[in-house]
Amino acid sequence: MEYVNEIRDPKTAERFLNKLKEITTRPWNIMETCGDQTLTILKNNIQNRLPEKIRIIHGPGCPAGVTPLEMIDKAILIAGLNDVIFTSFGDMLRVPGSKKDLLSVKSKGCDIRAVQSPLDAVKIAEENPGKRVVFFGVGFETNAPENAMSIKAAKLKKLPNYFILCSHLLLPPAIKFLLSDKESRIEGILAPGDMCSVMGYGQYIPIADDFRVPIVVTGFELNDILHGIYMTVKQLEEGKYEVENQYTRAVNCLGNLGAKEVMEDVFDVTDRKWRGIGVIPDSGYKITERYKAFDAEQEFKVESQEEEESDLCIAGIIMQGKITPPECPAFAKQCTPEHPLGAPMVSSKGACAAYFHYKRKDR
Repeated sequence: MEYVNEIRDPKTAERFLNKLKEITTRPWNIMETCGDQTLTILKNNIQNRLPEKIRIIHGPGCPAGVTPLEMIDKAILIAGLNDVIFTSFGDMLRVPGSKKDLLSVKSKGCDIRAVQSPLDAVKIAEENPGKRVVFFGVGFETNAPENAMSIKAAKLKKLPNYFILCSHLLLPPAIKFLLSDKESRIEGILAPGDMCSVMGYGQYIPIADDFRVPIVVTGFELNDILHGIYMTVKQLEEGKYEVENQYTRAVNCLGNLGAKEVMEDVFDVTDRKWRGIGVIPDSGYKITERYKAFDAEQEFKVESQEEEESDLCIAGIIMQGKITPPECPAFAKQCTPEHPLGAPMVSSKGACAAYFHYKRKDR
């Protein structure tokens, strides 16, 4: 209870805002990299409470937003097969593919189920031996351990009918990619506490060194975010570029060693395509050869056609932090949460949906 009071206390928030006013002498652009951070920033109107010189840039932090179009189409093709039960987190059902989404396929009678965990999908496979059960394995480092454990559980139970369509992404290579862009305006980064609770923050140290950018691992409550921004600006004002950990109650440098061991057993690092951004080297996971019997891509061999995004959707530019959602001509007009043109308008943690719901316009 003491932690809850501290991280949400309005007086503590005002103290951080006053400290920021005291130390900020020039303009700084800081990127947050997680959908939960985006939601907290917009929900609490943080941008407009900060000193005018500090600008928050929203990065590619929502899994639904960066899962590639081709993988959504592949999921739709697999889900349409008669002997398949397709399972997924609920927000992925409405992510638009090139022509339709999983929810519209479900409405046609296909057996598509929203689940809370891949272990729920393992149970469905146990209960339906005559069906092939597929779980849509998306997300960043936070989701990967549970998905890896579901594969190990299926192997232990000797289930021949459980598969994962793997589209896992790794954030540090994407941050390097964005910082390498000559047009990048990023001068400081708030790293996501949930991912770092799994992986640790050691992987960010060479990025901070190479690009001379301070990186602060940050939690998701109001005062976590303000504290993280304060730590970042303090480094910028002092000419430092180190990795610091604001989220000490949940994160250490090494991360969760047990979770990492399971992931290293089940997954190999691979190049991955990010929706709206392109292929980023070594930025994702694939199922290793040892567990290929559980790989949906090996089992189904479906190929989606190369399709292009809607001409009206510029979500890729938004997720690279080059513009904010209200600057998109289609925002809140042709593109709404009820009729999303792009994935960031689907999940409540997507930048476009968060802007839509909280009606914020950054200065």
